[in-house]
Amino acid sequence: MANIEEKVEYLLQSKINELGFELYDVEYAKEGKNYFLRIFIDKEGGINLSDCEKVNNGIMDLLDEADYIKEQYFLEVSSPGIERRLRKASHFNNAMGEEIEINLFKPLDKKKIIQGVLIGYDEETITMTYQNDEISIQKKDIANIKTKYNWK
Repeated sequence: MANIEEKVEYLLQSKINELGFELYDVEYAKEGKNYFLRIFIDKEGGINLSDCEKVNNGIMDLLDEADYIKEQYFLEVSSPGIERRLRKASHFNNAMGEEIEINLFKPLDKKKIIQGVLIGYDEETITMTYQNDEISIQKKDIANIKTKYNWK
């Protein structure tokens, strides 16, 4: 049986496309005593507050009717941001050749956060250039991966 994130993504995909946006990701998380359903949307030129409001209003009834989530939760609709979390194959494909930041569970070269350029991935590993070398890191050792924007 699909998890809540997969069910919600399947449910909302066409509606969000119909509204003129791309569904980037869905995250369902418990933080403290509260549950959050986060819908990340995107479009050419970026997302603004009225876009988030439009999608929020467009999906609330679908979510209520589907009733996938039994707990009380907070619905958040937002942009994935300029530094985007990478979780799906499509995310990795779009970030190929870009600077990424990986947060590790255990240190590598005494660092838990490493940066490099994404050059490959598969079901089990992420391959990147790191300090002029090509390295592969097991996904099971990674807490989080995101694109890294050069703010200079």
